[in-house]
Amino acid sequence: MNGPLKYSVLFVCLGNICRSPAAQAVMQRMVDERGLSDCFYIDSAGTGGYHIGDLPDKRMRVHARPRGYELTHRARRVQLSDFEDFDLIVGMDAANVSDLCDRAATIEQQDKVVMMGDYIRQYPHYDYVPDPYYEGSEGFELVLDLLEDACGNLLDSILQQNNISK
Repeated sequence: MNGPLKYSVLFVCLGNICRSPAAQAVMQRMVDERGLSDCFYIDSAGTGGYHIGDLPDKRMRVHARPRGYELTHRARRVQLSDFEDFDLIVGMDAANVSDLCDRAATIEQQDKVVMMGDYIRQYPHYDYVPDPYYEGSEGFELVLDLLEDACGNLLDSILQQNNISK
């Protein structure tokens, strides 16, 4: 999965049916648009195993489609091997980050875990990506807005820190 030239990013939320698959799609498109597809591997997972094998929530797919995102990822749960396989693991909120840090076997693995909210710039009232599962349409639109902002900043940060250019 992670060849010598690929930088790997795992996006994580609770069930892997709303925020993290949307983040995966947003980031993948940004990577593709910059011609960096051969430099990155992007995936998503959940801290809970409630929806393993399911497509993303239909409401998230409906809201993502007009923005050009087709969410086809099948939900999976975070595995211990993810801490070895991925260079960066991005939690959508503090509970996700806490769960991920608890699962990490070493300090080095914990150091791979960051919060998506740290990359939100255009929405200063948000320091995390809220779960839209129990919200209406506006919740799903907000998540996509936050992810488009944060993924762009995250990608810029990764490129700068790892001297990746194309």
